[in-house]
Amino acid sequence: MKGVRYTDLDMELLRAFVTVVDAGGFTAAGARLGRTQAAMSIRIKRLEDLLERQVFDRSSRSPALTRDGELLLSYARQILKLNDETVQRFIEPDNEGELRLGVAEYFVPQHLPVVLSRFTQAYPRVHIQVKVGLNDNLFESLDRGELDVAICRRDHPRQGGRVVRRERLRWAAAQWFRPDAASALPLCSLPPSCIFRSRGLAALESIGRSWRVIYTSESVMGVIAAAQAGLGVAVLPESSVSGGLVPLSSEDGFPDLGEIELAIFGESGERKRLTSTLVRYIEESLRPSEPPRLVG
Repeated sequence: MKGVRYTDLDMELLRAFVTVVDAGGFTAAGARLGRTQAAMSIRIKRLEDLLERQVFDRSSRSPALTRDGELLLSYARQILKLNDETVQRFIEPDNEGELRLGVAEYFVPQHLPVVLSRFTQAYPRVHIQVKVGLNDNLFESLDRGELDVAICRRDHPRQGGRVVRRERLRWAAAQWFRPDAASALPLCSLPPSCIFRSRGLAALESIGRSWRVIYTSESVMGVIAAAQAGLGVAVLPESSVSGGLVPLSSEDGFPDLGEIELAIFGESGERKRLTSTLVRYIEESLRPSEPPRLVG
């Protein structure tokens, strides 16, 4: 009986493929990996020959992923993630200690559990202490040296930090909630120092819409719960508009609120070696799940 013939995937080819997708083209991907555009094209061709499938559609001026390419991207990310975590686990087996992480509250439900699970599996001797809170409180804790790194909103460029995600602010209300245009708009809000609140009030004043804050909570989850109960309208990050809440737009008479920036602070601290890997895991969790259309 003949043995089973296996085809082994080349990590270098998979990494080239994923980098082309993330960078938005062959030239940009080559710059990231220290390779020429031609070298990147050769790697992709080798990968396609190995799989006997075409992963990029080159029939148009702007090459995009084929159906097989989209399927491969999901597998490639998982394979590279496992490869990298395995290598890190054995190359840096002595990484240990405590990391104090501060996290903006609205980031927690969508991303944090997955990030912490992956990190603790790769570094079981590193204990992570998490503090969840509002922006101002996190900055105060970071200034006092109570946190090693913080993931929170950057309201002004002068605050520093490294931006890892941009997200739109949205007006949101319960699906069945219908505000009366003739009455003051009821609002569910965070405290006055929060930019969600200040930006919302400024937007309403710019169109001459009257308002009244009927519910104030120290937590984003509290604001979401109040809006879900139909007490009023809330200003929330787009990723938090779920669970029975619907976004309200200009068609409903609500002005645009612009974007907010999520940034990482504290990377230059004394414990940078220990925090750098966690920061990379966080950045990976924020990567868009849908592959972008590529520009060559």
